[in-house]
Amino acid sequence: MKFSSLIASPGEWMRTDGPHHDIVISSRVRLARNLRDLPFPGWAKKADRIAILEQLKPQVESLGEMDDAFTEYLQDLSALEKQVLVERHLISREHAAKGIGSAVVMNRQQTLSIMINEEDHLRMQAIRCGFQLKNAYKLANKADNALEDTLEFAYSPQLGYLTACPTNVGTGMRASAMLHLPALVLDENINKVIQAVNKIGLAVRGLYGEGTEAMGNLFQVSNQTTLGEKEEDIINRLGKVIEQIIEHERSARQTLLEKKRTMLVDQIGRAYGILSHAFSMNSKEALNFLSLIRLGVDLGFFPSAFRLPADELFMETQPAHLQKNSQQKLSADERDALRAEIVRGKLRNFPAPDLSKGTSNGHGKEGAKD
Repeated sequence: MKFSSLIASPGEWMRTDGPHHDIVISSRVRLARNLRDLPFPGWAKKADRIAILEQLKPQVESLGEMDDAFTEYLQDLSALEKQVLVERHLISREHAAKGIGSAVVMNRQQTLSIMINEEDHLRMQAIRCGFQLKNAYKLANKADNALEDTLEFAYSPQLGYLTACPTNVGTGMRASAMLHLPALVLDENINKVIQAVNKIGLAVRGLYGEGTEAMGNLFQVSNQTTLGEKEEDIINRLGKVIEQIIEHERSARQTLLEKKRTMLVDQIGRAYGILSHAFSMNSKEALNFLSLIRLGVDLGFFPSAFRLPADELFMETQPAHLQKNSQQKLSADERDALRAEIVRGKLRNFPAPDLSKGTSNGHGKEGAKD
């Protein structure tokens, strides 16, 4: 599968509905594994990394989920192509900095991505749409079990799986959910929620993980500890917290509709006006305004059919996607102008928001989580 085919359409997790998709954008589970008696990537010499890569890559490609997979050595991908994969959350920023001795293999649906020689020998990531932590874990665990049938992983009976970073020792698992929380931000309660989550041992990070900003009112909530707790227990504990955050966001949306409606409709109306008429816009501006458009869809100010076009703009307006789709190198000013042009073009099909409407029920698929 070629890179052009991979990015021709958004991944399954970006274009299909899932439980509570109006608030939970995606659920992700990542497993870190290393081969026994071999140096971790950060300590391995170049020849060792290449030898480990050549041992692991055929094994990963042989997984049942990897039929017609996208598979590539990192040195054969351009910096721009790597950044596109980062923007799609298919590889980490750290992996994008790798070259010879590293690779990535991912399925056509972009729901399973395996990084070889990132911080650990293997980083297996499963990502699903909406609130599906258990389904994401099942997908990652299936790949893990299949690989463990033929590979001997570094494992301690006392500690569990051994990893390059001590915080991953144990299960080697990071589970997370990407949440869209505009109402908590507008209602000025987001800091209380973040502080409460941090106090119970979970982490809240920005759009691209640790050390990044929460642009577009998007927040990643994940476990911090992996030692002394079973995978299922981590998933269940994180899931309960996510459920509480969902309820807080729904309550904040109801409060905005009932008690701060003028402020709410002003924010959504301004976002629509600026996005429809701006001729230059940076990434942060675009994401923050598109977040309000998405909220407007959720609350019924826009028809529900416009949810997908709004979601697509979150990805299409990212810097690497802009340059890749334009097939030319763009300066920052040129990217800002192209971003505004793309948004204006898509919003021509959007009706003006009907600010007389509005319901806290939203349009997200509520179905029971798995």
